[in-house]
Amino acid sequence: MMKFIDLFAGMGGFRLAFEKQGCKCVFSSEIDAHAIQTYQSNFNDIPAGDITKIAARDIPDFDILCAGFPCQPFSLAGKRKGFDDTRGTLFFDIARILSEKKPMAAILENVKGITNHNSGKTIQTILDVLDKIGYSCKYSVLNSSDFGVPQSRERWYCICIRKDLCISANNFSFPEKKNEKILFADILETQVSKKYKISKKCESNIQKFLKEKNIQITENLLAYDIRPSRCQFKSNGIAPTLTAKMGTGGNNIPVLVKDMRFLTERECLSIMGYPKSYKITTGSHVYKQIGNSVCVPVINLLAENLVSLLISEDKKN
Repeated sequence: MMKFIDLFAGMGGFRLAFEKQGCKCVFSSEIDAHAIQTYQSNFNDIPAGDITKIAARDIPDFDILCAGFPCQPFSLAGKRKGFDDTRGTLFFDIARILSEKKPMAAILENVKGITNHNSGKTIQTILDVLDKIGYSCKYSVLNSSDFGVPQSRERWYCICIRKDLCISANNFSFPEKKNEKILFADILETQVSKKYKISKKCESNIQKFLKEKNIQITENLLAYDIRPSRCQFKSNGIAPTLTAKMGTGGNNIPVLVKDMRFLTERECLSIMGYPKSYKITTGSHVYKQIGNSVCVPVINLLAENLVSLLISEDKKN
C-alpha cells in the first residue's frame, strides 16, 4: 500500500483522491483552526500544526508528498510578492521534507500565475530546487471545467519523481479533457434557506448592471464580483473561480440571479467536486475553506495516473 502525506491539507481534497486509489495517509498538516475541525469531522484525524515547526525526521516514512501550497503570493488576485511573502517561502519546507525523506514522488498544486510570476524566475527557482534535491518534474496548467466540473479554475499541477527510479516525471501522463460537461444548474439545491437571499441594495445593483449590459436573466445566470462598474456575469453554466475571498462575504460570493440569492456552502462544495457525503457546517469560514481547496475530480485523475505509474515501478523492484 502506497503511503502519502497531506501538507497544507485544508479540507482534505488530496486525501479524498489518494485514499480512493487505496493509499494510506500517514501524516497531515494544517494551521487554520476551522479547516482542522472540518478535516477531523471527515477523516477522524487531527492534522499536525505549523509545518515550518515540524522536523522532517518526525514525519513517518511515505511514498508520495501532496501539497497545494499557499497560492496568495503568486495569485493575480493578490499582490504577487512571491518568495518575498512569508507564505511563498513555504515551498522551501516542501523541499526540506523531500530532501530528507526522499519519497518516490510528489504532487504540487498552485495558481496558474505561478508560471509567469517574476518573469518566470519563480517557477525556474522551484524547478531548480527540485532538480538539485533529486527530482525530475513535469507540470501543466489544467482547467477544472475540462474535467466534468462546473467551474472555470485554472491551476498549475506539478508531478515530481525521484531521479534514481526507473521512471521519470516524463513518463507521467496528464489526463485528457473530458467531453462530458456538467453545469452548475445540475448541482443547485431545491430547498434553500432565506438567509441566502441577497440584500435589496445588492439586487438593485445587479438589475442595474443587467439593464446596462442588456443581459437577459436565464436559469443558469450567475453574477459575481458585484461592485460598482465591476459586476460580471456567467451564463454558460460554468461558475467563475471560487476564491478564499468568499469568506469575506458580500460581493465575493456568486449570486444565482434567477432567485437573487448567494450560492450555498454545499453548492460551492459541489462546484469543487466534493462528494455529497462530505461533512460541512455553514458560515463565512466554510466559504474561505472551499475557495482555498483543490478541485477533487482533477486530483482524482492525477492521483490515479501517478499511483498507477509508481506501482509499475514498484513491481520492478
